[in-house]
Amino acid sequence: MTGFALAAGLRESNITGLEWPQVDLERRIVWIHPDQAKSRKAITVPLNAEAVLILRSQLGQHARWVFTYHGNRVTRANNHAWRRALKRVGIEDFRFHDLRHTWASWHVQAGTPLYALQEMAGWSSVEMVRRYARLCADHLADYAENLCRPKLVGGAISKGEKSA
Repeated sequence: MTGFALAAGLRESNITGLEWPQVDLERRIVWIHPDQAKSRKAITVPLNAEAVLILRSQLGQHARWVFTYHGNRVTRANNHAWRRALKRVGIEDFRFHDLRHTWASWHVQAGTPLYALQEMAGWSSVEMVRRYARLCADHLADYAENLCRPKLVGGAISKGEKSA
């Protein structure tokens, strides 16, 4: 479920409540019904290769639910098992929902336009996208260099450089 959350960016409840009729592996999409979406609008979620592989690994484990544990539907991911797993690997103060923040940040850093990310995640506004997509500055380094490039001013190169 953790890998699927990082690959698809869905909320915990959408992952734990995901049923096989909502999955189309051939078209590489899942549907989140309006009553399952926070915005109360249906969301069609495109799946990347990693998400498809994870879903294929779940095939045949349960007739209805995609994610199960010992044959039963998983109803919560942010539970005692989650906290024990985090403790085992030395991660503190991390919620299952933080995987959605990570997914959004990775998308922005990889160049996914904010309008596309907004639609993929089912967010109602660009402000929500910006809230979730907290970034490191690595993807901005090339833009910072823009001011260091010579500029043409009136046909001549500025910054005291002589044209050839």
